[in-house]
Amino acid sequence: MTMNVQFFGAAGEVTGSCHLVTVGSQRFLLDCGLIQGGHLDEARNREPFPFDPASLDAVVLSHAHIDHSGRLPLLVKSGFSGPIYTHRACRDLCHVMLKDAGFLSEKDAEWENRKRERKGLPPIDPLFTVEDAKVAMRQFKGLVYGDKQEILPGVTLRLADAGHILGSSIVELWLADGGESRKLVFSGDLGRSGMPVLEDPAIIQDADRVIMESTYGDRLHRSWDDTHREIHKVLNDATGGRGNILVPAFAVGRTQEILYLFAKYFDEWDLGQWHIFLDSPMAIEATRVFTENTDLFDAEAAELWRQNKTHPLLPNLHISRTAKQSMALNNIRKGAIIIAGSGMCTGGRIKHHLKHNVWRRECQVLITGFQARGTPGRALVDGADHIRLWGEEIRVAAKIHTIGGLSAHADQTALKNWYASFKGRPPVTLVHGEERSITELAHCLRKEFSAPVHAARPGEVVDLGKPG
Repeated sequence: MTMNVQFFGAAGEVTGSCHLVTVGSQRFLLDCGLIQGGHLDEARNREPFPFDPASLDAVVLSHAHIDHSGRLPLLVKSGFSGPIYTHRACRDLCHVMLKDAGFLSEKDAEWENRKRERKGLPPIDPLFTVEDAKVAMRQFKGLVYGDKQEILPGVTLRLADAGHILGSSIVELWLADGGESRKLVFSGDLGRSGMPVLEDPAIIQDADRVIMESTYGDRLHRSWDDTHREIHKVLNDATGGRGNILVPAFAVGRTQEILYLFAKYFDEWDLGQWHIFLDSPMAIEATRVFTENTDLFDAEAAELWRQNKTHPLLPNLHISRTAKQSMALNNIRKGAIIIAGSGMCTGGRIKHHLKHNVWRRECQVLITGFQARGTPGRALVDGADHIRLWGEEIRVAAKIHTIGGLSAHADQTALKNWYASFKGRPPVTLVHGEERSITELAHCLRKEFSAPVHAARPGEVVDLGKPG
């Protein structure tokens, strides 16, 4: 019997999710994401895959976030020709996100090649292009939650709602080879129970091994009531200074949550005195996909979204589609709430807005999601006096607020509760976490459940035929 998992990404780190499953002669990936962070981290995306893409029979994609999906166009470009199985809403989001990633890759290459030309160095190619993304999308197979189907000989797949972003999935896999069978469960990224818009993560009870994320394995989130009060206070305090409020937001998930909350609490938070700008072409397109999939929302959000598909409860919402419209925002000195990507401030339009606002004491920055090591967003959260933007050191004088209660990831308690539903306490392999979060979550699982736990390491092979 041959049945194992080899870990090539998000092993001892948060980004670049990529796990190779072998069942007999069948080989398939769980996720194929971009590595994010500093320049050295991102340079690893250009390294050859540690396996032959042409030898893969399939990919199973947990969700659309770029750190899980972002290298799929490169995988196809490198020879992979099989199907990519994911939820139908994830497929629709990837259509938006991967093309955008290709566009950014092309622009990054243009920028880099200008510098290389001045130095007499040869040009580089983009990691992948918009066209590469379009080609990859042809291989996507959209599924629905709950349907169980054989995707390869000896491999049966079912997706369950992970509650993380639209179309995010917990992956259930039934594997069979040589008369032996095992059930493997991959959490993907787990959402938080009780959060706005999406349903709570599904409970899974049976598994022979669990591959589990640990992003926030070392901390607890603020309660929603505390988060609600915190956002209200930030908005109220900002009124006196009357600068601008910048909201770096992931285009998929976080942006739509913010729009929903602004609509729900429009009067309570006195948002009518602000001009609210959505400055992200990708977020605009992603919001359209959300509108087409309200059947995946919780009841309250579905009703509000159906009644207000274009958010008329935000009469002061302005959509910035073009670069010219975005640049015009830099002339606004006060009274603007600007929601823009990227969520970790690594690229996109938010960097321009930071350049024009972060050095101003009357301005505010609302950090609403996880910030990986090496990113400008992480530097802001960690209290940096200056951040570097396009080679220029910019003083940080604006007030930085970390709104942890909006996280789309389960915290330590939620992760423990999700694992607690498994019968028989199956062995757990922890992925998608920094060292501290992995260590603390492992300690908790061992202490409270006597769970067999270990942390995945890059290149490590776990034999699914062996217990523990």
